[in-house]
Amino acid sequence: LWWRNGCIVMRMCVRRIKTVIFLTALLSGACFSMRAQEVAIKTNVLYDIATTVNAGVEFGLAPKWTLDISGNYNGWTLSGGRKWKHWLVQPEARWWVCDKFAGHFLGVHAHGGQCNVGNLKNNIRFLGTDFSKLSDRRYQGWFAGAGVAYGYSWILGRHWNLEAEIGAGWIYTRYDVFPCAACGTRLASGLSHNYFGPTKAAVNLVFVF
Repeated sequence: LWWRNGCIVMRMCVRRIKTVIFLTALLSGACFSMRAQEVAIKTNVLYDIATTVNAGVEFGLAPKWTLDISGNYNGWTLSGGRKWKHWLVQPEARWWVCDKFAGHFLGVHAHGGQCNVGNLKNNIRFLGTDFSKLSDRRYQGWFAGAGVAYGYSWILGRHWNLEAEIGAGWIYTRYDVFPCAACGTRLASGLSHNYFGPTKAAVNLVFVF
């Protein structure tokens, strides 16, 4: 009886060992496949909806590190004289919790660009910044700053990911003020402002090579 029990236990151990070996090989293959992917291109769907042309590229630097560089451009005057004209470049270093291009990540980004914004009706006041001034004034100038972010990337297929990210930080702006969206006479020049709050929001459709 003890011999039969011993055989049963041995068979169970062998099966478990085989299962562990199979799962290890499967995970190793998956990790190797992910590590072979070193470059991704993307577009932010939120910016696309807001009529802002954008694109990004992300490079693998190490098993858990990537460099993401995105750019945005909006050069349109919308109906009613509304303007949200700007260009923006935003590089970001990312650290991935598991492996690059999959799962949770933390980012540190910088940003800089120029803007020409006005006639945007609103009553928003947020963390010391009064956006309601954009309702009847036009602001034209440049900006620069930095922030931190958290995100997550879902694997949809062999080459496709869906990525969500939110970031916050600081922006320094230097600008001139005009009385309306189409006016050329300045009300004030060389003004500056420090903004603290959200600096990045993205729902990216990603193609990984």
